[in-house]
Amino acid sequence: MNNKIIIINGPNLNLLGEREQSQYGSTTFNQLKENCLKESNKIGIELEFTQSNIEGELVNLIQDARKKYDGMIINAAGFTHTSVAIRDALDLFKKPIIELHISNIYKREEFRHKSLISDIATGGIFGLGVEGYILAIISIEKILKNENR
Repeated sequence: MNNKIIIINGPNLNLLGEREQSQYGSTTFNQLKENCLKESNKIGIELEFTQSNIEGELVNLIQDARKKYDGMIINAAGFTHTSVAIRDALDLFKKPIIELHISNIYKREEFRHKSLISDIATGGIFGLGVEGYILAIISIEKILKNENR
């Protein structure tokens, strides 16, 4: 079974636990990373967990992931609504992608209602807090397992 995935986090997610706790909760970025690594180890997924505030770095991560990973979970954060470059890089990935957002982008400001990456993603998880990351790991493991039957 292919079981190597990457979780890519976009801008400002490094400040989890400090910013807008009403939207994002009190879990810090490092706590979230630890929780994801524990879950992935438990279910036999090899995981890289990364973050960047820089659009071009995210594009490079996505491009490099094509040869290294079997699936991707991406929280593109603010770039979800603005980055054609990230969308184009994701379109080249050609493997399972789960789009993830801690908050429900459809219950927020109007400009956040449009995702440039949803139509490329295999599926999406929105508004379930940081627990959405664990659900995404479990979901992508099942997707990868079903692809290899």
